[in-house]
Amino acid sequence: MRLRLAALVPLVFCLTALGALFTPTQADETPAPSPAASASAGATSSPPDADYYIAVQLLDSSKKAADGTSGVPVPDVKLTVVDDAKADVGSSVTDAEGRVYIPIDGGGKYTVELDEDSLPDGVKLSGSASTTKTVQVFLEGATNVQFQIGVTAVKATPFLTEFSQAMFNGIKYGLIIALAGLGLSLVFGTTGLTNFAHGELITFGAIAAYVFNRGFGLPVIIAGILAVVASAALGWIQDKGLWGPLRKRGTGLIAMMIVSIGLALLVRSLFQYFFGGSTRTYSEYVAQGPNKIGSLRIADKELAIVGIAIIVIVVTCILLARTRLGKAMRAVADNPALAASSGMRVDSVITAVWVLGTALTGLSGVLYAVDKQVSFVMGFKILLLVFAAVTLGGLGTIWGAILGSLIIGIVDEVGPVFGVPASIKDVGPLLVLVLILLVRPQGLLGKAQRIG
Repeated sequence: MRLRLAALVPLVFCLTALGALFTPTQADETPAPSPAASASAGATSSPPDADYYIAVQLLDSSKKAADGTSGVPVPDVKLTVVDDAKADVGSSVTDAEGRVYIPIDGGGKYTVELDEDSLPDGVKLSGSASTTKTVQVFLEGATNVQFQIGVTAVKATPFLTEFSQAMFNGIKYGLIIALAGLGLSLVFGTTGLTNFAHGELITFGAIAAYVFNRGFGLPVIIAGILAVVASAALGWIQDKGLWGPLRKRGTGLIAMMIVSIGLALLVRSLFQYFFGGSTRTYSEYVAQGPNKIGSLRIADKELAIVGIAIIVIVVTCILLARTRLGKAMRAVADNPALAASSGMRVDSVITAVWVLGTALTGLSGVLYAVDKQVSFVMGFKILLLVFAAVTLGGLGTIWGAILGSLIIGIVDEVGPVFGVPASIKDVGPLLVLVLILLVRPQGLLGKAQRIG
């Protein structure tokens, strides 16, 4: 009982610190942009004394104002507002600041039409920008409308440059997934457990580093190291307080998998309650300008992420291949019963696997948060890709987890270069997984086994 209660200690530590130090705040409403020119029958160059009005400001973005800001006002441009029934509400021209305000009768759908013929010489709409803008008015006050004028077209990035950048990003992403995949593969290889709470272990590492960094004022590097230690401690307590007792009672793998699903839902809800639903950042390495290396643009933190991940993965592989503990882990993974009959302490080896696997997973969360941001669902969002990487490489194989992770990461990042919408880019890696498993069901480096 003491061990089960103790299993919550690292988690309660982080969540309590968050609850005491950081109260989630609601996001401020985005302030409306400056009103700008358009017109109604009574259009003015200052906000009218009306409950509802449409405001437009026309700026030539291809030029710079005298104060150095981007955008020069475009005066004397005619704008017309019509209602949903296509009846004219009013029209007027922009003032010297490019602004106009058009009073309207109330809420509803309105269309603002820009007379392109009234634009000054040398000024034109950018690209395929439309001369009409339809807006839905709900609230009293200004409803702002923007037209793209004079925006200089961006020079297209050469395909090879774009592809190379995507490849680097894919390798970086794949290495982060590989750290989490190693942890998942180690646990599965020795226990057979498919742990659906693995994503929350990724999140735990990121949030623990956030607590040490923001809560205790430690540098991000020190906070990250302490977060990995806290993750390792959570792995030890988790096995001793939960998974170990379930194994001793003879709980089946399906039942343990369902327990992991319930644990994931519980921990994710606790993260959301104490940490909040908003994303947060560490105090360092947030906004770094990229360095130009050949055709690539790489920030210092990205090089650090790749370097740390490679070093840790290499050290882990050497540990598993050369040390006595690593050989014991592989022996238990191959045949737990035979390992136990030869005098090996299987439970101790499995506990060591949980410690190592959770530490690696926590590190992946820290690196992922440094690259992106900290969120209570960050681990859950990439959990499917971690599972896909481990399955693609071959369940229970260390080298397979690394290879599968790199393939998943690269395909995920390179997909948009070939026209895959960014919103569905995760479909690419899963499609690759399906196609490869149709040809090689055991995965790329997995061993074919006969079942039944």
